[in-house]
Amino acid sequence: MRAALAILLPLLGLAAPVLAASVCNGDAALCDQLYSNVTFLGAHDSYAVGSTVADNQDKNVTGQLNDGIRALQIQTHNTTSGIHVCHTSCELVDGGTLTSYLASVAAWLAANPNDVVTLIMVNTDDLAVSNFAAEFEAAGLSSLAYAPAAATVALADWPSLGTLIDAGTPLVVFMDYEADFTTTPYILDEFANMFEDAYDVTSQDFSCAQNRTDGSPTSQLMLINHFLDEAYDFVGTTFWVPNKDKLNETNAASGYGSIGAHVDSCNQIWGRKPNIILLDYYDSNGDAPFDYVASLNAIADPTNTVTPGTASATSTSSSAGQTAQISSSSLSGAARAAGSPYRAAAAWGAVVVGVALGAGML
Repeated sequence: MRAALAILLPLLGLAAPVLAASVCNGDAALCDQLYSNVTFLGAHDSYAVGSTVADNQDKNVTGQLNDGIRALQIQTHNTTSGIHVCHTSCELVDGGTLTSYLASVAAWLAANPNDVVTLIMVNTDDLAVSNFAAEFEAAGLSSLAYAPAAATVALADWPSLGTLIDAGTPLVVFMDYEADFTTTPYILDEFANMFEDAYDVTSQDFSCAQNRTDGSPTSQLMLINHFLDEAYDFVGTTFWVPNKDKLNETNAASGYGSIGAHVDSCNQIWGRKPNIILLDYYDSNGDAPFDYVASLNAIADPTNTVTPGTASATSTSSSAGQTAQISSSSLSGAARAAGSPYRAAAAWGAVVVGVALGAGML
């Protein structure tokens, strides 16, 4: 593409643009690719780190980024001590302050200036975007976040990864509710620019059918929630937890219930690959998810080695003796639409029950 431009633009009397970035997200071939043409592997509930039934990841955000995760999903909650990243309620899983989380992202970006990272925020308590702007400014991320020319960006109008890196704006931020382009243009309205498929999925028959959007899926970015949950009934209430027993299948590149099968559904329905693939315990299968995403991007496999963490190698059923807290509402942090458990959580309060995994309850 660069060679063609070098020939064509002088004929038109134009200077060829020169990208300073020679390697983007680990591969030179990605520098010319529009953001909307790239698939990024993501960590669902990236802050929920540990081995309890309510956790979703093995490694902290720095470890995730070091492994090659390039999309981070978080669920934010308003507390008496500021905004925290929590799982359904902060009494269940509290991943700490948003300030601390963003500081980790900022430190990693400073050390890795040639990587584009996406952050997807669930605004559980419908806080005004100004609250988040203050956090981004304090972390030094507001100047690193991409601010487009308009609130809604067409697929063909997204910049290339090289352009984002050259501009010093390698962070792309989305928020599901209360984004305001006029006051904070770098926090983008997720559902105006991106659609998601279903979450809280308990069947391995993943479908890429549109589940939530405020626009037309054919002209939007695509995020797929590729994490398998288990549904449990406890004293008349249904809730969902990660299905660790199926991780080797869910996070595989091919086979029933795999990432590849889910992406096949996207190609069948939409005729294109997804832009973001969210996983629970992304490291359970080592390099496999990263190598598969590299194949979607038509680049070589990454050279780093991803080591499975302790929690992802241990199934829920073998976790006898552990004690975890389970919320009465959904434990998934993919998003929350009107009327979903996330909007209702504040009204319900933190209804939390202790569950001893070894007692046969789960």
